[in-house]
Amino acid sequence: MTRAIRVRAFFALAVLALSLYITLTVPVRLGLDLRGGTQIVLETRDSPTAKANSEATDRTLEVLRHRIDALGVAEPTIARSGDNRIIVELPGIQDPREAADVLGRTAQLAFHPVLGTADTGETSRQPTPEQSAERVLPDESGQPVRLGPSALTGADVDSAEARIDPQSGAGWYVGVDFKGAGGDAWARLTGEAACRPAGDPARRVAIVLDDKVISSPQVNSSVACRTGIAGGSTQITGSFSRDEARELGLLINGGALPVPVETVEQRTVGPTLGATAIEASARAAIIGTALTSLFIIAVYRLLGALAAVALACYGVISYAALAALGATLTLPGLAGFVLAIGMAVDANVLVFERAREEYAARQSKGLRAALTAGFRNAFSAIADSNITTLIAAGLLFFLASGPVRGFGVTLGIGVLASMLSALVITRVLADYAVARRSVRRRPRFTGIADTGRVRDWLVRRNPDLMRRRRTWLAASAVALVLATSGIALRGLNFGVEFTGGRLMEYATSAPVDADRARDALADAGLPRAVVQSSGDGDLSVRTDQLSNAEAVQVDKAIGDLAGGAEKIRDELIGPSLGDELRRGAFIALASALAAQLLYLAVRFRWTFGTSAVAAMAHDALILVGVFAWLGKPIDGVFLAALLTVIGYSVNDSVVVFDRIRELSAGDRKTPFSRLANTAILQTLPRTVNTGMGAVFILSALTLLGGDSLTDFALALLIGIVVGTYSSMFTAAPLAIELQARGTPPPPTATPRSAPRGAAVI
Repeated sequence: MTRAIRVRAFFALAVLALSLYITLTVPVRLGLDLRGGTQIVLETRDSPTAKANSEATDRTLEVLRHRIDALGVAEPTIARSGDNRIIVELPGIQDPREAADVLGRTAQLAFHPVLGTADTGETSRQPTPEQSAERVLPDESGQPVRLGPSALTGADVDSAEARIDPQSGAGWYVGVDFKGAGGDAWARLTGEAACRPAGDPARRVAIVLDDKVISSPQVNSSVACRTGIAGGSTQITGSFSRDEARELGLLINGGALPVPVETVEQRTVGPTLGATAIEASARAAIIGTALTSLFIIAVYRLLGALAAVALACYGVISYAALAALGATLTLPGLAGFVLAIGMAVDANVLVFERAREEYAARQSKGLRAALTAGFRNAFSAIADSNITTLIAAGLLFFLASGPVRGFGVTLGIGVLASMLSALVITRVLADYAVARRSVRRRPRFTGIADTGRVRDWLVRRNPDLMRRRRTWLAASAVALVLATSGIALRGLNFGVEFTGGRLMEYATSAPVDADRARDALADAGLPRAVVQSSGDGDLSVRTDQLSNAEAVQVDKAIGDLAGGAEKIRDELIGPSLGDELRRGAFIALASALAAQLLYLAVRFRWTFGTSAVAAMAHDALILVGVFAWLGKPIDGVFLAALLTVIGYSVNDSVVVFDRIRELSAGDRKTPFSRLANTAILQTLPRTVNTGMGAVFILSALTLLGGDSLTDFALALLIGIVVGTYSSMFTAAPLAIELQARGTPPPPTATPRSAPRGAAVI
């Protein structure tokens, strides 16, 4: 065993040992779409007295943190996003109304002297205390009263607690303790009011929360004039219920928000939906991986079995990386984790096919030399194809948000783990296997000595596919027109994520007719609600902006109609955020194409880069067009699938162009079209075998992954089929046409025919 093999073996064992330890000791953090709960995105707004800048957002975040802690939610998460957004995750919270109300209240608390009653006409919209010394507000009974400047604010409060006085029967109240100079200010305020006669409105003190008088108690007759209530504490009364007193105490304790906040996004996922998604994805992963493993074992025999072992190692490494980095595993991320299994097969297939070529050309050098040459010659194609996928994953991370961003993280980790699995673990196992004497005596058992049925057929036929390159380009153009006409004729069904509005999904005990549900919602005041029924007990309702109170009416209408319904998903997206997300999706797509073009232009010649990007655009537009014809939603999960298809498409093109570059380096006389045809024929076995491996995984996801993953897997299946076609019959023919126009052949070059069969060995 050489020193290089020993180093690789030691490195592989160390990585696996560490990954196993992390897998067994560190749990992966599940996103709310998998464990259930509520996510609320708040956006700070300017107020008359403060700007919603980065500093104000930081102060707001700290106030919200105190409020969330008081809610008693297990393992809440609160983080800033950008300069003026705050993301709050509340696991286990299925009714977001209370949380949204508590988080969104500005909690501007102030204590005002009451100057007297006011005319009804004076209760119009009033300026803030900072803008005017006096203001008019209705008291708790609705009577308009004139208030003087605030004497104390929430900043003077030390603590507040909901209490009940069982002896007096006064019910629930909030006991407030002042701090510092607040106690003295309270004594002065109540002392001034105590100088007024009993029954005079000016003997009251108004307690104002968010421009609303919540209580205006009259100072007790036992309080002396100019002396006031000493001791630094008081009681806020107002016929509160237990929950109202508790919420008020929570708001006072948490402090006032420095600037107002608005809910721009709200997502609630039921725990049963997440559990079902995890179970379905795990089942799809097991079955898909088993089928993929059986396929590569059937094709590559011993080396295929070793690659299947490496796939299992890949799964452990990927899971451990997610746990170690503290990454959140979301539903799209779970799909990306399963998808990367199929992508991990690609690197193994590339190596094995190159090893087959080397063994067929140089049988005298043996299995070990062929395997080493296979790893060496396949490395550039593996590196280029995986880097382009990493570019797509990086763009998802930086330009997307929420679950789609999690998909980018998972996909990136999966790509890196797949390279480690194929280039290190598979190589260690394969080197050890071919070094055994019993294996060397049976070379066909390894899978390297057998060229394969696809390659044998190509050797016999040696078709000149590029002779009809303009026919292939015309066919691509026709397919593009047919698909994109769906965009023009049917339009794109943008999901609520990109349009704004509210989407609620229900699981009912029995199927509910969509027309009856529409009528019920129309009676409830929502005539424009879009209702869809799956026929198996699932019902979705999509509306324009709805408040949480209005959403309760929808819940009741659906529940009454179905005889009981469980809300499994509730998404609220503000219109401004929807426009922003839609704009960001187009930026992500355009950036992906530009980044791929730049990378390919650097790694290859510009004609290759342009052709590959044109093929990617072709694949993306066809996929979007097919979804338009099918009426499928265009949402963040579709964006993740689309960018993955772009990465897959460029993978295929890169493998073909890498082979063209290799062939042209040693042959300057053969026409470029013939070199391109040879490259396609030589890489076709890899394309077929890789595509089959991915199809097994995606078919399992489509059939077994549940409703939440079906559209995602379907998009990827369509993308793989279209991408496989375009790499051979769009990118390569276009590169030939561009090459012919950009670099005319030298005068001495004459076309020559390759010997029959030489194209593929």
